[in-house]
Amino acid sequence: MDTTKRYDLVGIGIGPFNLGMAALADESEVDAIYFDQKEEFNWHPGMLIDGADLQVPFLADLVTIADPKSPYTFINYLHEHDRLYQFYFFNKLDIPRKEYNAYTRWVASKLSNCFFGKRVIDVNYAQEKECYNVTIEDVKTRRSAVIQAKHVVLGTGSVPNIPQGFESYPLEDVLHTNHYLFHEKELKKSKSVTVVGSGQSAAEVFYDLLHDQEQYGYHINWLTRSAGFFQLESAKLGQEVFSPDYVSYFHGLSFDDRKDALSTLGTLRKGIDPSTLKNIYHLLYHRSSEKPLDVMIQPLAEVSGVEKSDGHYELSCRQWQEDNEFEVKTEKIVLATGYKPHFPEWFKRIENEIEWEDEKRFKVERDQQLVFKDERVNHIFSLTNLDHSHGTGATNLALSVERNKRVLNAVAGKPLFKENTNTVFQQFSSKER
Repeated sequence: MDTTKRYDLVGIGIGPFNLGMAALADESEVDAIYFDQKEEFNWHPGMLIDGADLQVPFLADLVTIADPKSPYTFINYLHEHDRLYQFYFFNKLDIPRKEYNAYTRWVASKLSNCFFGKRVIDVNYAQEKECYNVTIEDVKTRRSAVIQAKHVVLGTGSVPNIPQGFESYPLEDVLHTNHYLFHEKELKKSKSVTVVGSGQSAAEVFYDLLHDQEQYGYHINWLTRSAGFFQLESAKLGQEVFSPDYVSYFHGLSFDDRKDALSTLGTLRKGIDPSTLKNIYHLLYHRSSEKPLDVMIQPLAEVSGVEKSDGHYELSCRQWQEDNEFEVKTEKIVLATGYKPHFPEWFKRIENEIEWEDEKRFKVERDQQLVFKDERVNHIFSLTNLDHSHGTGATNLALSVERNKRVLNAVAGKPLFKENTNTVFQQFSSKER
């Protein structure tokens, strides 16, 4: 980190999105630097359950879709770790989550433009100098430094969404799936565990608990307010919404039309992988042939509150289709309630400087730059909170590479990376005819 120079780009937060951008920038002329307050890179370590796979093909690594010849591809990771033949015989497009985490950690270890243990505590725009002053604090020493950058990219990701009323209980009793593996032993030593939610994370936790249930002897509840435990839509034409063409089409719609479109794409965003559902059902079926199941699976159940009583918790629930209230007693609770965008404190100071589409969602251009009221030439790009502007693929790993290309092209002022069009067989707008 050089405090005497002006960087082209500063990245705040190093998750897979900014890490992929850092890897692309490392091979380009863009002088970029990235910071994260964590001491090291780790991708959802609390959910690296044995046997869980990534839900996108390995080609959706950090760089391949932008630059297949990059030294930071997953294939090169396999090559350097002498695993190409094993992967060849593995013969799957999906890769284990643990291996994806190992791959991303390997990339992070090789990049000199990524700094961990550094917290960005302030960002100020110096209009007369046409740059941002970015204040960095060392997490351990608390020493701070200021660096200058022409542009900023916000990659602060998301944080667990904890329902109101559940925040005050001990983490070892009431926890989000993000912390599951850190408290797995305590959960499995209890007499009962309740999983709340119906997405992929909920299903993986339920299956892991179900797999070890006979060894430990706990009761399992699985509750969701959804109408059922539905699978992720995996039809190939349906998957084409995760394409640059659809993102461009979606971004061109009005705000109201975009909100309506998001509501129709639920099975492409929030369903459960069919293989996970099949594994769960097979295990339930085989086990039920021997004795009654010590399991309760309840859809259509809205969980509205929780109270602690005599060493256990009482969940207040309502079967909303019947409008029938009931209670569930449990010792432990795992919340698979999703995530919400995370914004640093300094971002609140600039909220009045940017355009908003409603009270929660800012206006953002196709290349992810925020729209400032003063039409400045120095941009803040966001990789966070883009569902409303870039569609259901806003968190898709493959499309994150496409977004990174556009950011780096915008910063460079020229096409460093080819921006793909005509990537699908269907057309989304009748105007294309």
